[in-house]
Amino acid sequence: MKFLDKRLDRRIAAYQQELIETHYREVENMYRQMRGWRHDFRNHIQLLAAYAQKGDLEAVKSYLAELEQDLARVEPTVKTGNAMADAILNSKISLAKAKGIPVRADAHIPVKLSISDLDLCVILGNLFDNAIEASQKLREEERMIRIYMDMKGSQLYISFTNLAAGGKQKKVGGRFSSTKGEGHGFGLARIDSVVERLGGYLTRASEEGAFTTEVLLPQEPV
Repeated sequence: MKFLDKRLDRRIAAYQQELIETHYREVENMYRQMRGWRHDFRNHIQLLAAYAQKGDLEAVKSYLAELEQDLARVEPTVKTGNAMADAILNSKISLAKAKGIPVRADAHIPVKLSISDLDLCVILGNLFDNAIEASQKLREEERMIRIYMDMKGSQLYISFTNLAAGGKQKKVGGRFSSTKGEGHGFGLARIDSVVERLGGYLTRASEEGAFTTEVLLPQEPV
């Protein structure tokens, strides 16, 4: 029994490390794009100054419009008030958009959370990965992920909804079955484990054309 426990502990530790490294790479890529934009800022200003000196206001307007579109691609989409949540959500939104999946996010965390960054990373990262994987089975025009986060009294409420193919999903052994194999199922189990350890509540609902996961996490004063 001890051998099995140690084996499971090693597996969980390896999974957590892999998850953190994955999110780190995604966040680093997002900030690399932002640093690149800032690096080019002086060149943009010089070119705008040249247009202005020549009195070419149409060129100034056109170039400013291009810069605005370019900046929108690297500027954080979501600003929750929590640094870790911002990093995870924005990196995943960028990933989803690259895969042709629109994301609607309404996320607010107006208080300092008592849960660890690692636990938040496990929950949000896996929820988003699951939604992206399910969305990729749909035609691009049918894809959509909706995210809502806010405080409900003293609890953090998290809701992820993605449009899904194949109609209403069925539960196997009290859980919705996974289509990605053992690794994916382990991710779902990790969400359940973290929520249970934190004394939270989790529900998954499958309706025709949509799959929703809702999480409530009690927050102690910090």
